[in-house]
Amino acid sequence: MKKLFTLIILMATTFAIAQDITGTWNGKLEFQGVQLRMVVNISQNEAGEYNGTMDSPDQGAKGIPLSNITFSNNSLTFSVPAAGVQYKGDFKDGNINGTFSQAGSSLPLNLSKGLGVNRPQEPKAPFPYQSEDITFKNEKDGITLAGTLTLPEKTGNYPAVILISGSGPSNRNEEIADHKPFLLLADHLTKNGIAVLRFDDRGVGESGGDFQKATSADFATDVEAALNYLKTRPEINKKKIGLLGHSEGGMIAPMVAEKNKDVAFVVLLAGPGIKISELMILQTYTLGKLSGLTDEVLASSKAQNKKIYDVVINESDPKIRKEKVTALFKADMGADLAAQGATEEQIDRYAASEAQGILSPWFVYFLKYNPEQALKNTKCPILALNGSKDVQVTPDENLNGIKLATAANKKVTIKKLDGLNHLFQECTTGLPQEYGNIEQTMSPAVLSEVSGWIKQQVK
Repeated sequence: MKKLFTLIILMATTFAIAQDITGTWNGKLEFQGVQLRMVVNISQNEAGEYNGTMDSPDQGAKGIPLSNITFSNNSLTFSVPAAGVQYKGDFKDGNINGTFSQAGSSLPLNLSKGLGVNRPQEPKAPFPYQSEDITFKNEKDGITLAGTLTLPEKTGNYPAVILISGSGPSNRNEEIADHKPFLLLADHLTKNGIAVLRFDDRGVGESGGDFQKATSADFATDVEAALNYLKTRPEINKKKIGLLGHSEGGMIAPMVAEKNKDVAFVVLLAGPGIKISELMILQTYTLGKLSGLTDEVLASSKAQNKKIYDVVINESDPKIRKEKVTALFKADMGADLAAQGATEEQIDRYAASEAQGILSPWFVYFLKYNPEQALKNTKCPILALNGSKDVQVTPDENLNGIKLATAANKKVTIKKLDGLNHLFQECTTGLPQEYGNIEQTMSPAVLSEVSGWIKQQVK
């Protein structure tokens, strides 16, 4: 059952149909106390054939293709062959009541029309400030990036901040779980007299480049390109440009600031302060503990992850690294998969797939990274915030790491904010599965804390 849960987390899918089944549908998979929201998008071509994709907002997954879609006699079926998933549902009274099946287990999955979410903080046009879609060039990598620049007024000379998104491909609004935290931040800061540049990650939205081949160091050059672009704008005060990074963005911001002494300030929202390999082990343990895993399972997982991470960090030969990591995955899960009826070939495929995911250029660089030196070398004012219920970048360890690394900098403010999660929402458990169920996108207290601190630095 533990493996089934993993597959659902990675590949969970659903589908929907009605008398007119085209459009957007939503539902929830519930498994061992965890809820995963599903959003299904259905279209129909001129030949009457149905096409569909599924999004899993709580996991940041979008556009998972659905296969073998049929709708007949008010009954919907579809499959996701790569994950061994089948779905069958019956349309009645405008809803679809159905069953999601995988690896011999079944879960109820009922779907309703629409997105099924409420985001009361999301800014809506028309805006009381200037908003301009722009592009700028990363000359080093030869790619063009696209974003939005918001200005308090059309003319003037304003302080500015560049927003840097967290891990995974993000658009300029850093969309996650149907929230748009960067849209909200940009709106709030611009209304407070601060210009904001937010942009699509390379290879995402309207930006060029290849996200899958990039590392955090590459993303840092994109931020430097954004910084150089802002210096060309007459509306921007060139001596008052700062960086605001969330999660991995809070790792990238000091990487840029240590090399660009004209960065006026840095804001770290849930930024890492310890070695990333230590952070990942701590994150996995904390998430597992809150999800109800036993101490035995947690200890086994920690030991296995440490073995894998040690190989990734210490083995310099990519071919040997892949062989070793694949062997570790096979040794860890091979017996369980065989007991469930998997063939040797299927087990080998599984191990190779797991190894491929962890050996991407981004993850190898990320896992080897220690933020300490960049934090030490960042001499401008720093604001570091973290939520007390953040289970992805745990507050005590990481804020203490930032405090130690920046001890020589007398312009550092560090705060742990009570009751907030990794997205700085007021929450109950802090688990990622809550993100989409919380209507609040970001605590107003955090918005005020950030804008108030920035205004103090640039006044």
